[in-house]
Amino acid sequence: MASATTFYDFSPPDKKGNPYPLTNFKGKVVLVVNTASKCGFTPQFAGLEKLYKSIEAKHPGAFTILGFPCNQFGNQDPGSNDDIQSFCQVNYGVTFPVLGKIDVNGSKAEPVFEWIKAQKPGLFGVKRVLWNFEKALINSKGEVVGRWRSITKPESLEATIVKEIENAQKSGDIPAPAPTATETAAAPAQAETEAKEA
Repeated sequence: MASATTFYDFSPPDKKGNPYPLTNFKGKVVLVVNTASKCGFTPQFAGLEKLYKSIEAKHPGAFTILGFPCNQFGNQDPGSNDDIQSFCQVNYGVTFPVLGKIDVNGSKAEPVFEWIKAQKPGLFGVKRVLWNFEKALINSKGEVVGRWRSITKPESLEATIVKEIENAQKSGDIPAPAPTATETAAAPAQAETEAKEA
């Protein structure tokens, strides 16, 4: 998709093979990860889930992780989409979306990965994805703002992601956090008092 200008221009396949429009994530910060079920880095699923829940607790609805299973590196994700979904949920309690299995390199590479690699080449300008569990950060405007190798632990990215969320809140792409329960409880009571006085 040569004309694509943002992350939202793509619709990779979901776990059933149907188009999954990334426009659904407009205004959110997204961490894209190419995953595998039988890799030395597979335990990073636990770190990804922890990262997802930690940020969701502090900034509800502002962030997601998208897992893209891939079997191109050492045939380490040979199962069907159903096998992969079950593996992620049973072994790591994954609650963020894990999409359909794709290629990230070569002639059949999923267009969104071709775009990510072109936007943000890796170390020494390398455009290929080198192994499972590489990570790319998409900001709230659909731009690639970071890319990390497999060895980068998901938890180490939390501060970087939160900074992107805060930038998005400042620019109005993401609503600021909702008032706390005590603040919302005080508002109706105040309105009632004013109505009685009137």
